[in-house]
Amino acid sequence: MKVTRRVTLGGLLAASAAGSANAQQWRPPRAMNWIVPFPPGGSNDTFARPIAAHVSRTLGQPVVVENRSGAGGTLGGMVVARARPDGCTLLVANSAQSFATVVYPDSGFDLLRDFAPVSNIARVPVGLVVNATRLDVKDLAGFLAAARKAPDMINIGSSGLGTMPHLAIELLQRRTSIRLMHVPYRGGGPALQDLLAGQLDATFQPLSTVASYVQSGKLRALAVATIRRESVLPDVPTFAEAGVKDFEVSTWYGLFAPKATPAAPLDAIHAAVQAALAEPDIKRIWAEQGARIDLESRQAFSDFVKAEVERWSAIARTTGLPME
Repeated sequence: MKVTRRVTLGGLLAASAAGSANAQQWRPPRAMNWIVPFPPGGSNDTFARPIAAHVSRTLGQPVVVENRSGAGGTLGGMVVARARPDGCTLLVANSAQSFATVVYPDSGFDLLRDFAPVSNIARVPVGLVVNATRLDVKDLAGFLAAARKAPDMINIGSSGLGTMPHLAIELLQRRTSIRLMHVPYRGGGPALQDLLAGQLDATFQPLSTVASYVQSGKLRALAVATIRRESVLPDVPTFAEAGVKDFEVSTWYGLFAPKATPAAPLDAIHAAVQAALAEPDIKRIWAEQGARIDLESRQAFSDFVKAEVERWSAIARTTGLPME
């Protein structure tokens, strides 16, 4: 796993200096409640609970991680959006919330309007993989050539309508002017099983999930949707290296507070999370999940979220969404 920095450590310290006094002074007045808007046992839990334990020790109050699932994560989001803005109720969101208002227009909240980004937690890179037996292509160029030769004939699976893999498929089609046959599943696991069984041509998957299958030859990874190559599959080129520019896709996880939350708790929680991300046990767990750790300022995370919302919402509007 590579630990990357959007700013250098020195730059991060300088950028956060103005808020460091507030961060040092603020302590939660009561137990903190982190709302995970998805069922127990998912990736949000995997990343939230270890971080919560560190933040609890740092800030001196219990952190309760609570699952409130439903409507693609929007029910839990509404709970936090309407909570008291005192830093004690946070949303553990992921990249799906960046376009939730398009998928669920009646969700009652907007990620940019109703929330203050607090800190990133993890980013999980994804890649395009194919069943090498079913689809005999050697690289991304071969995949694109096959798609152009037979429009709508290559079946590509996703974890469901309105999910990040679905939008990644839409983005790939827009960037390359190809037409694929989208096959939505109830989760990424079933799509991967059909890919392995030869019932599906291709899918976008987290690199850590497919690395062993790629290394054994059961699947072929054509490109990774990251800025640079990933250590889990170092021989697989990025989309840019393979000829498709401006194609970056990852599943990301982060903490958000109600919009009116003052700077002092935001700075304190951000500092506690960033410190946790540097801990050896967190690095080990993240590596096991194929996740990337980015040490960055609160402003950098806020800028990232704004760009993600704008990009993915625009793409989601072209896909036949919203969902009823």
